[in-house]
Amino acid sequence: MKKLLSLTFILLLSFGSYSQKLKISKNGKYLSTEKGKPFFWMGDTAWELIHRLDREEVDHYLSTRAAQGFNVIQTVILAELDGLNTPNAYGQKPLLNNDPKLLNEAYFEHVDYVIKKAKKLGLQVALLPTWGDKFNIKWGEGPVVFNPENAEVFGQLLAKRYLKYDNIIWVLGGDRIPEEEVHFDIVRAMAKGIRSVDSKHLMSYHPSGTKIASEYFDDEWLDIDMFQSGHSRLSKEYEYAGKVKDNRPIINGEARYENIGDRFWEKTQRDWLNDADARISGYWSILSGTAGYTYGCNDVWQMYAIDREPQLKARTGWDAALQLPGANQMKYLKALFESLPWQQMSNDQSLISTPNPEDESHILASIAQNKDVILAYTPTGKAFQLDLSKVKAKEVNTFWYNPRSGKSKSAGIYKTTENPVFEPWSNGWGSDFILVVMDVNSEYKLPEF
Repeated sequence: MKKLLSLTFILLLSFGSYSQKLKISKNGKYLSTEKGKPFFWMGDTAWELIHRLDREEVDHYLSTRAAQGFNVIQTVILAELDGLNTPNAYGQKPLLNNDPKLLNEAYFEHVDYVIKKAKKLGLQVALLPTWGDKFNIKWGEGPVVFNPENAEVFGQLLAKRYLKYDNIIWVLGGDRIPEEEVHFDIVRAMAKGIRSVDSKHLMSYHPSGTKIASEYFDDEWLDIDMFQSGHSRLSKEYEYAGKVKDNRPIINGEARYENIGDRFWEKTQRDWLNDADARISGYWSILSGTAGYTYGCNDVWQMYAIDREPQLKARTGWDAALQLPGANQMKYLKALFESLPWQQMSNDQSLISTPNPEDESHILASIAQNKDVILAYTPTGKAFQLDLSKVKAKEVNTFWYNPRSGKSKSAGIYKTTENPVFEPWSNGWGSDFILVVMDVNSEYKLPEF
């Protein structure tokens, strides 16, 4: 019984460390808690969470993701899938007469519940006020209900309602890039409305595929930059962070969804993206210099169930899809980086001394500021050599970290004057590995699972 109580206490402490309000780190490139503890954004995509799930289902979803190591949930108030005119699980629509100045209290009580429950579980909520089709319809259902005047009021109303919650990150946009001047005006008016009330919560913008928020909004309110690398096996997630000129944290806010068709928007039938895609997307993002990564699953974002119209050929119920391999492997990604000085690491491709074409096997490497740790990621198990002389030590200890299990094993001890070939024990699609190189006297401990 004492052991059970101790475990519960430890879990509560762990959750509690993430329930604080977030801020920008001292160097401007990462996130931290109010107390200055580095915060690794490990997000999940749950766009239809508020719109489609009842409270029992909300509890199940949030509890599962918290137990899997996620600490940020991305969701939206005015949802994509006819979120204005199709009621939520309790028969409530978000707005009265589809007027952004008239919030339906009964609907927003459910929004309140989601945020409160997330806070109890130590989860941040990256909260989108609206999906983008409500100001730029494009391929969505809409209807367009925003103009600059009511967008500002809507922002004020939300900011007043959620000012007291520490676990909110505001995210404007909603899979859209403004195309007309009025679109820019609406977004900036909503940001102005929020900021007129709320200066304590961080704010970001969720753009459409292959886009970076700061290329459209280099505004003071954009605290966290965000890009969407998109749902393609050809995506080079490592390219985005280097394109950002301003000193902001940047997040890959929407990447290759697990269980979605590769490049689904094209007529050609291709493979389904899987857990390997989710891992590659994540490790490429983080090793290139992002402050975090958001995993996604096609079945989960839409909370697909057998009695609902499937979007993008969803095929697995959201409840079962919560346990897909990629989702369970994200905790290994997060744990590895948190065991090392990851916020002091920077991408350095000159570490790789073998040919490294930019294809699906492209190897990415990063080195710590103190030159005592190197991480090198090989997405398909391709062998490579590293310039070990860049480590400030005479000898290094090397390990293979398995991103499918979170387990590691020795890859040997070498002098930094040596030039060994590092080759994992398997290769091909799904055989990705991370080589960890440490000063032989390092006190860093790799995670154990």
